[in-house]
Amino acid sequence: MIRSMTAFARREATGEWGALVWELRSVNHRYLEVSLRLPEDFRGLEAQLRDKANVRLGRGKVDATLRYKLNDLMATEIVVNHDLVNALVKATHQVEELMNNPARISAMAVLSWPGATLQPEQDMTPMISAALALFDEAMDELVESRQGEGGRIKEMIESRCRQMQEIVASVRTRRPQVLAALREKLLGRLADLDIESDNNRLEQELVLLAQKLDVDEELDRLDSHLKEVGSVLEREEPVGRRLDFLMQEFNREANTLGSKSSDIETTQAAVDIKVLIEQMREQVQNIE
Repeated sequence: MIRSMTAFARREATGEWGALVWELRSVNHRYLEVSLRLPEDFRGLEAQLRDKANVRLGRGKVDATLRYKLNDLMATEIVVNHDLVNALVKATHQVEELMNNPARISAMAVLSWPGATLQPEQDMTPMISAALALFDEAMDELVESRQGEGGRIKEMIESRCRQMQEIVASVRTRRPQVLAALREKLLGRLADLDIESDNNRLEQELVLLAQKLDVDEELDRLDSHLKEVGSVLEREEPVGRRLDFLMQEFNREANTLGSKSSDIETTQAAVDIKVLIEQMREQVQNIE
């Protein structure tokens, strides 16, 4: 299954405890790199979340962000720090006795004193469980998105490979004509020079030249690489690195084909093949 490394997923969940939102973004990367942005109350989940990501993903840079909001009742509950407030009230009374006509201290002023109110203790267990379950759902969506994009990339690669196969077949079919044209060209030049040639030596030189310009081996290797790409595209494991290697091999054979070309059509065929390779290579960089 071909999977792209570029995808996005967003999942939300609500309960009596409040609301949770996971956002996952992934882009291409040489290895798997997971970056987690978690609220302080969820820091303890980091190891579990990384394990979950490692099981589901092979490569890519993944940014995972969790946001949460407590329900209104939990968010607005105020717990008074009675010990501190009692100490504050006692201290204000003592100060008032030392002052002439002191201003009265309001209750709001006492509540605004640092530490006068406490964060109510909350049982985070339900939210933590919900966050883990919601992460699994977000990961399902991310993997599905990567597979969908991977399917489109696979279709593009298969299309380019079919075009390349047609070009290779055309070059192979034309080889006898190219060699015959080369022979006629050389004979014509000798005729223009108006010198007597050694036919045996001429044939030997023609054979050597034909061997030098022979591209059958390059065409065979291109055919072999095309078959290998088709096979790799059907594998279940991550294949991005293997396809990237095959793109390099394609490019090497196309360069050699162009350097050995003795006619315009073969040169153009080599250029067309390199264009197809570059189109595939750009997409292969994004395959897991």
